[in-house]
Amino acid sequence: MSRNTIQGGFTLIELMIVVAIIGVLASIAVPQYQNYVGRAQVSEAISLASSAKTAVSEYYMTTGDWPKGNDQAGLSAADQIQGSYVNSVHVKMVDGQGGGIVVTMKSESVVDALVGTQLVFEPKVNEDNDNNSGSVEWVCRPAVSNAIPTRFLPASCRG
Repeated sequence: MSRNTIQGGFTLIELMIVVAIIGVLASIAVPQYQNYVGRAQVSEAISLASSAKTAVSEYYMTTGDWPKGNDQAGLSAADQIQGSYVNSVHVKMVDGQGGGIVVTMKSESVVDALVGTQLVFEPKVNEDNDNNSGSVEWVCRPAVSNAIPTRFLPASCRG
């Protein structure tokens, strides 16, 4: 009595096709994940800048002039305002006007494209609108040099 046995399993070609498909999916997913992580890291920069924006706005409303540094705005030193991904939050002159805020990303623990890059917040006084006469509005943009790539910026900072 002979018994016919059929071996089951996958052929080498089938396994190679599966590996190729996984490779293609990974090549698409990894860059998208890097963008997601980078955007999350930039959101920390925006969050840390918000307290500086409040301090600068208060200083302007009280004195009628823009602060020229963190100390004038009543903030800690620039290198003392840090986060997991942010190296410093610096109040300084931007385009000839005080009150600008420059946020610098760290050199480590950030996505490679964000290493040492900067995000700038410029204050503008809105005197055109009768309801908000003298209110401070903030313009967010990448720095001129060491700019954060636009793919990591929220729509409000892309200009």
